[in-house]
Order: sequence, then C-alpha cells, then structure tokens
Amino acid sequence: MTPNPTLKNIADNWKLEAKLEDTEKYFYYSTEVDNIIKKEKCYVIGRKGSGKSAICEYLIKRKEHNIFSTKLSFKNFPFNELYGLDNQKYTPPNQYITLWKYLIYSNVCKLMTSNEMIDSSIRNELTKLYPKNDAKSLARTISNWTSAEFGATVLGNGGSFKFSKEENKNTIPWIDKVNILEDIILNYCDNSEYYIVFDELDEDYRQISNEQESQQYVFLLTSLFKAVQDIKSTFIDSDKKMKPVIFLRDDIYTLIKDSDKNKWRDYKIDVEWNEKKLKDLLAFRISKDVENNDTSLQFQRAWDKIFFREQIGFGNKQEKKIHSFDFIARSTQLRPRDFIQYIQGCAEETFNKGFPFIREGNIKFVDRAFSNYLRDEIVDEVFPVLPEIEEYLQIFANIRKWNFTLQEFTNEYNKYLKAGTIKEKNIDYVLDTLYNFSVIGNQNKHRKELFYFKYMHSNMTFNRTENIVIHRGLFKALQL
Repeated sequence: MTPNPTLKNIADNWKLEAKLEDTEKYFYYSTEVDNIIKKEKCYVIGRKGSGKSAICEYLIKRKEHNIFSTKLSFKNFPFNELYGLDNQKYTPPNQYITLWKYLIYSNVCKLMTSNEMIDSSIRNELTKLYPKNDAKSLARTISNWTSAEFGATVLGNGGSFKFSKEENKNTIPWIDKVNILEDIILNYCDNSEYYIVFDELDEDYRQISNEQESQQYVFLLTSLFKAVQDIKSTFIDSDKKMKPVIFLRDDIYTLIKDSDKNKWRDYKIDVEWNEKKLKDLLAFRISKDVENNDTSLQFQRAWDKIFFREQIGFGNKQEKKIHSFDFIARSTQLRPRDFIQYIQGCAEETFNKGFPFIREGNIKFVDRAFSNYLRDEIVDEVFPVLPEIEEYLQIFANIRKWNFTLQEFTNEYNKYLKAGTIKEKNIDYVLDTLYNFSVIGNQNKHRKELFYFKYMHSNMTFNRTENIVIHRGLFKALQL
C-alpha cells in the first residue's frame, strides 16, 4: 500500500503547544482575531485548550512595518515578587493598577526603540533605558525596572528627557515614573500599533487553596484588567494605538469580582467553539498538509484525504453507526486541542502501520490513549480548585458505571470521607465544580440519550434531580 504523505505531515507537525507549531502555516484566522485587530477587543477569555495561545502567538509574530509586539509570559513566574509592588495609595483590588500600567508603558517605550519612524534622538534616549539586546527573564526585567535607580539619569519630569549631562537626582520611585512614561508616549509615540500581550497568567492559580495568596492573586488580575481599561481610556482621543491584550482562562475570570466588570464586556471576547467552527478549523489544517494543494478544501473533501469513508460502530453491540468526526467529537470537550491530539494520534498510528487512510480500528485504538490524555488534562486543570481530584476520579471508577444516581455517588463518597481518604465535606461544592469542568454531566429524565454538559450549554448548572453521567472521553481511563 502506498503511504499517505498527508498522514505523515500531520503526525510530525501537529502540536498541542501553540509555540511549537508553525503559526504561519497552521493558524486559522477567526472572527476573534479580527475583533482584536480591528475592533479594540483586548480581554480574550476561554477554556483551557480553546486556542488562546495560538491567537497570542499569531499576534506577536505578525510582521508589518507599523506593528510592534511583545509577549509577557508569566509561566514559572515568582508571583510573590509582584505582590510586593503594590501602590498603597489604592485600596484592594486596585493596588496593582499602577504596576501594570508601568509594565505596559515600559514595554511600549522599549518597542519604540525599534521603530524607525520615531525621531532618532528619542530612540537613542530610550535605548539607554531599554537596550535592544537585553534578554533578561521577565522576573529580572521587572525587578530592574522597578528599582529606584532605573532611568533616573535619563528621565526628566512631565514626559521629557534629560538631554544635558546634568544629573539632578539619582533615584525616582517607580510609581512616579508611570506618569513620566505616559507623557513620553503621548508626546513622542507615532501611530504604529503596539501590542503588549499577557499570557500564561494562570501559573499562580495552582496555589489557590491558600486563601490569602489566592486573594492577592485575584487582586493582581483585577488590577491588570482595570489598568488596561484605564490605558484604553487615556489614549481614546489620541492617534496612539496602544494594544495591551490579556489572555485568561474562563474559570479564573469568574473569580474576579468588581463593580466595573460588567463594563468590560465592551472589550471582552469569549473564545467558543461548536462543531461547525471546528470542522472549518480542521479542514483548514488538513488542507495545509495535503501535497500539491494551495486551496482550503471543504470539510468533507479534506476529511476524506486522511479518513477512510466509513461509518463507525458504537453502543453495546456496535450496531449503531455514526460519522468518524462525530465518533471522535463524543470523546472531546469540543476544543481544538482535543481534536489536534486525537487526529495527530490517529495519523501517527495509521502511518506507522503502513495504511493509507485512518480506519475504524485505528480510531478505536487511539481512543484509549486519548482518554488518558483527557484525564491528565482534567487533573491539571481542576487540581487548583479540587486538590483531591484524583480521589474523586477513583470514586467514579469504583462505582463502575458511567451513569448513576446522586445517591450512589454520595454513598461511595461518604465511604472515602469516613476512611479519611478525602477531607472535603462539602459534596455539593465538589459536584458543582466537577460539572463546571465537564467531568460530569446530567442525563435527561425522559430522553435517556440526551446529556447536558457545561461545554455544550455554558449557562446550565448541575441538576441534582437527574442522573449523573461521566464524560465519555474518560470511560477508558476510568475503565468504565
């Protein structure tokens, strides 16, 4: 049998991590991106795996003469260092607004050093503050920028520079520099676009079980959203195009409570997916890997390039049949990351066996590995809020059914509680949280084939009068 080069390309090149992929080749330009670039949207909110990082990578890799961008990644960041940089003139949760404005303005000024449309004398002065080849880590950069000595010999007052050799004082508190940098941008910046992108802000979410740290973390994020709102307001009547963009998980966004939050809707985008959008995305990606093809194929034509045209059996006796896309979709939470993982696994398995197309046997073989992947994803995502998530999954495995009553779960849960295996006594909190992360759903009382999961119906809440169902993607991992 002739090997299928499209399968090889997918097996080798499709990655879960957006940073590891060829953004130029695979990025699917969606309405969300259009809204950021053309409509001033700047709060990008979505589930883990929904493609936020892919949008982020696209924004920072755009290459045009009047677009400048930088990404502030908070992966492995020592958040405790930020907690000490509050402005005590403000009460919580606003005490970090000054810090975030300072970081955004500093990064804009640093980007201005690379813009040849800015007057050379201004660029030279800014380069003294922000050397071009300064590749410090973000933590070291912030530590340097917030030292009192930083910029004292270059920055004057009211957005001017000290072009003379005279040095008036050797220190300026970083809080006082915010207005100076704002004035420099207003006075000297051109009308190019400056993207300051905030990503991987969920890093300190892992320690949310510590109430005091958790509160500081939420205050820090609240201040960031308000700082961006402030900056948008400051520059709204100027020709300056300041474009700070925040990427954040939706479950963390819900933790933010602020009287202004409803007004943020004007700036907010929810990254959401349905089957139609996912089919368009997959058709686009598969088309990119079909040899001698420079057009974007329709979904079914693209799908037929890698999948054998057959219905996939399911149910007790495998008598029911559905389209291969629908079979795969049942195991996912309708996120791009899930489909990329599943299809990449199918492509690898099929190509290695020397088959030209992915068949039913290949799909079902990959289903087990995918189930383990989904279990790991869920543990990683839920652990900060439910540290005993592994034990709750074990309870489901012990029940040995994918569909059961609330009473059955409560009985098994209480056994674990009595034995001291778990400590959380609030079973309602546990069930609500598991529902919110789509680990469990509800089964319709009258139409047993109808299931309700949060990822399908974002406004629904857990119904205690209906049976509990485990997400199908977890069946194999839990041996159900």
